[in-house]
Amino acid sequence: MSSSRSPLAPSGFPELPVIAGVTLRVARARYKTWDRCDLTFAALDPGTSVAGVLTQSKCPSPEVEWCRKVLPLGTARALVVNAGNSNAFTGNRGRAAVEAIAARVAGATGCQPSDVLVASTGVIGVPLPIDKAEAGLDAAFAAPVCGWEDAAATIMTTDTFAKAATTSAIVDGRTINLVGIIKGSGMIAPDMATMLGFIFTDAAVEPGFLQAALDAANRTTFSCITVDGDTSTSDTVLAFATGKAGNAPLARADDPGADAFAAALGDLCRQLAQLVVRDGEGATKFVEIAVTGAESDASAHRIAMSIANSPLVKTAIAGEDANWGRVVMAVGKAGEPAERDRLAIRFGDTQVAAGGLAVEGYDEAPVAAHLKGSDIEIGVDLGLGDGRATVWTCDLTHGYISINADYRS
Repeated sequence: MSSSRSPLAPSGFPELPVIAGVTLRVARARYKTWDRCDLTFAALDPGTSVAGVLTQSKCPSPEVEWCRKVLPLGTARALVVNAGNSNAFTGNRGRAAVEAIAARVAGATGCQPSDVLVASTGVIGVPLPIDKAEAGLDAAFAAPVCGWEDAAATIMTTDTFAKAATTSAIVDGRTINLVGIIKGSGMIAPDMATMLGFIFTDAAVEPGFLQAALDAANRTTFSCITVDGDTSTSDTVLAFATGKAGNAPLARADDPGADAFAAALGDLCRQLAQLVVRDGEGATKFVEIAVTGAESDASAHRIAMSIANSPLVKTAIAGEDANWGRVVMAVGKAGEPAERDRLAIRFGDTQVAAGGLAVEGYDEAPVAAHLKGSDIEIGVDLGLGDGRATVWTCDLTHGYISINADYRS
């Protein structure tokens, strides 16, 4: 956790509603030599549904493998999140730690181990100490109930601010609330989700529809952000629905209120995803890249990510340099259909290139002024079809190097 707050951070932690059926506690497991809580425990009332999206890394953590195994059951009674140690690439010792955590929680709460979801974040390659995990859990069981801000702060690692958001919707004549907390700052280029994110709603939602709604929300939010092009071994987003709002359970997309719930979930995921980018390691600029006119949405997404992950584009933005030639480069290397003489590029509201060359009479002054701001927009029109995609990234500064060069020390 950095002592210097990101210049792109919101002014403060948002006001969030209580979600009935969710009880939060935090404790110190002391996974690292830091003077802070590093274990979050969420107890969930019986009847809670769960869905999740997990990293596509071929070297996933034991926690990801555990969640992948138990998520199809669709029920949850507890969530445990460890910060400071990702427990990834730790073999049988890592798997034993996850099983010990699930067993400890099951024994304390009277649920099945398979009802316990586990996530960890931090250094790769160091087994999670079972004795610290169990002692931390015992401390959490006895700790006073806490609020969202404490829970959000406890899951942080290199984050500079606690991240959370909320939305609501009307379902079956009742107001249902959604709250999400998330952590992530570096190693962000997910194929599914960001680092660790946890969504809680009091809506009654069947597991199958909850999973479908989360999958759909993920495709245009968490899977559309990148800080550095690196996908974590631990990426996990879980959604829990306690059913305490009392609405008729949502089971299908055509159920009354299902579209309102799905829209609210999508909005929440977008807010959370963008918060991660605003805390990108060393970031000073938040960048939205909109690609239109591609042959397909998938092609537009790959081109947008090629631009967003280009170190040359990101460093030009950091230096407030209106070098649109680097955008041309990133489009050309994406391996997707593109025709040079149809390509158009804008920075903010200013068209800088079209038809394969600079716009006649192009004035760089308004672009330079746009790049001095904190929120940057880049638009690319390929002129080939109806495919479109929007992704979000940040600039690349020396701060990113400093944070990651010193990460383990």
